[in-house]
Amino acid sequence: MAKTWPAPAVEEEKRLVPCALCGEQSFRPFLSCEGFFYVRCALCDLVQINPQPLEAEIKRRYGEHYLAYELDNEDSFFNLQILGLKDTDFCGLENGLSAKSEKKRVLDIGCATGKLLAHLREKGWQTTGVEISGPQADYCRQKRNLDVRSLPLAENRFPPASFDAVLASHLIEHLNDPAGMVAEVSRILVPGGRFFVTTPNIAGFQARLFKTRWRSAIPDHLYLFSVKTLSRLLAEKGFAIEKTVTWGGLAAGTAPAPIKRLADRAAKRFGFGDVVMIRAVNSTPK
Repeated sequence: MAKTWPAPAVEEEKRLVPCALCGEQSFRPFLSCEGFFYVRCALCDLVQINPQPLEAEIKRRYGEHYLAYELDNEDSFFNLQILGLKDTDFCGLENGLSAKSEKKRVLDIGCATGKLLAHLREKGWQTTGVEISGPQADYCRQKRNLDVRSLPLAENRFPPASFDAVLASHLIEHLNDPAGMVAEVSRILVPGGRFFVTTPNIAGFQARLFKTRWRSAIPDHLYLFSVKTLSRLLAEKGFAIEKTVTWGGLAAGTAPAPIKRLADRAAKRFGFGDVVMIRAVNSTPK
């Protein structure tokens, strides 16, 4: 099964870290992939690369080659994001804000080439993006005239309650400190604001079937969440889960088309899809 991204070409400095979800420092072997491995927390079951590269090493990964990759896949990624937002009723939030004549302020963390932000701007949203890949941030600003910041989320020092909605699609699994990111999202969201977070699902059918050959078991994914572990992280940082969807029963090319369509429908209906998206409401008082 084709991986979504190759291993880093250079040796990176790594260190052992406590579990990002519960702080435990005891782990069990989980997946031994080529050149790296995943462990599972003995207490909360969060799957993670450990030891993991330092934050400075992670930042160095996202250069010009990542822009080329995102541009090559821009349309398919955008279409999947739109379908996910539809499944989690982003339009209901959008219409509710419009009905109350409020500003509609959205932040997209890890906004890549900015196609989704440009679409939301056309829909009347006040848009801001965060993208630590310099070439991608430059592309957003120069080609799409978007307000996109190149610093990591917390370093932008957004004021409290700056946004009505925050999006993070296929980002949280890349971060050294996913819990810190979720806490910062809670701080910059208005009370009652929504967080839409998307990530590969380690408890999905494809992950269980393909194991080390699963397309999302790659060095860039420092954490592999399930619905259970992602929901717990969000809840511990002040969010209430409103809706959870999964999709992707079988990857393209792994089964005949009729079987794939059946598997995809079943994955969405019964919650064992390859990707999970959660809509969570910020219940932390300001």
